[in-house]
Amino acid sequence: MKRLLMAAAVAALTSGAAYAQDYPTKPVTFVVPFAAGGPTDKVARDLADTMRKALGGQIIIENVAGAGGTLGATKVAKAAPDGYTILLAHVAMATSPALYRNLQYKTLEDFEYIGLINEVPMTLIGRPTLPANNYAELLKWLNDNKGKINLANAGLGSASHLCGLLFMSTLKIDMTTVPYKGTGPAMTDLIGGQVDLMCDQTTNTTTQIEGGKVKAYAVTTAKRLATPALKHLPTLDESGLKGFNVTIWHGLYAPKGTPKPVLDKLNAALKTALKDPEFLKRQESLGAVVVTDNRVNPADHKKFVEAEINKWGPVIKAAGQYAD
Repeated sequence: MKRLLMAAAVAALTSGAAYAQDYPTKPVTFVVPFAAGGPTDKVARDLADTMRKALGGQIIIENVAGAGGTLGATKVAKAAPDGYTILLAHVAMATSPALYRNLQYKTLEDFEYIGLINEVPMTLIGRPTLPANNYAELLKWLNDNKGKINLANAGLGSASHLCGLLFMSTLKIDMTTVPYKGTGPAMTDLIGGQVDLMCDQTTNTTTQIEGGKVKAYAVTTAKRLATPALKHLPTLDESGLKGFNVTIWHGLYAPKGTPKPVLDKLNAALKTALKDPEFLKRQESLGAVVVTDNRVNPADHKKFVEAEINKWGPVIKAAGQYAD
């Protein structure tokens, strides 16, 4: 019996290795759980352009937007574990367990972790007609206009929603949150003056700040950014919100049960892509920081996500904002 079990195990390993040797034999789909044109979509398309060279096969993008990223994540969790359906998702992987009562997957159990990609700082921006021209003036304006402030976000569970929640809870100033169906329409209304403020990723705000279409007040990182368009902005920490440090990270995930040799090949291709000069240049221009530490490894990636679940859960529960 033992010999039969050992033989079966050896056969499985040999089969998996042979499968990985030929992989990929058809296009790999990166499922992006947000709309095309948004920050996460930009990261996915840049990574796919670079990673396909290292992987040796075509990578296509499929946008499955809705329910704060959980529709796309659910699709991948239930997909065939063959390495051809991969999820590229952001911090929603860690926040959805607290936001959604009836989540259709378990973040730490239903996926194979491939590696972290980058960390994207956030910027606090305002409509162009806002009277405040710097953070000190903004803080005064916020205190003078309590009960009348509108804070836009790209929808429940979005990066802008999370950053806004933390900003409000840290300041202890209530604002009316205005959810949109994506970053695009939220930014359009902010530029048009229909809402007052938004906290969003540099991948989406840098161009608008450069063009003078919005007012920029601060960045959410512990240190100032080196990006030319943003290096003049103070951090919220140095502006008085001690300990305020929010970055929106992106990672790659496969359905649970994907063969390890395939995961190893995907991880190796990811690591190669993260060192590509053109990819690094694209990310730097958007204020994103490519991950170079152990979180590019599957086990450390998973530990990081677990820590993020523990970080965001109390913030979301305190705000009392849930969805079915």
